[in-house]
Amino acid sequence: MGLSVPHLLVVLAIVVLVFGTKRLKSVGSDLGDAIKGFRNAVKEGEEITAIAAVEGEQLAAEVIADQEKHKR
Repeated sequence: MGLSVPHLLVVLAIVVLVFGTKRLKSVGSDLGDAIKGFRNAVKEGEEITAIAAVEGEQLAAEVIADQEKHKR
């Protein structure tokens, strides 16, 4: 019961008639900008997570070294 290609073309034609090509172009570019922004935010989040993991490992190593010094 899915939509076939001719049905999708009719729906697309109606959307173009109702909204016009200029408005659809601006909506498309806005959507593209939003997707780019989301990808950049995810990339920055992954970088921050990686940096935090490295700093956490360094801090853990320092704490272990301090504990070993105090045991002696």
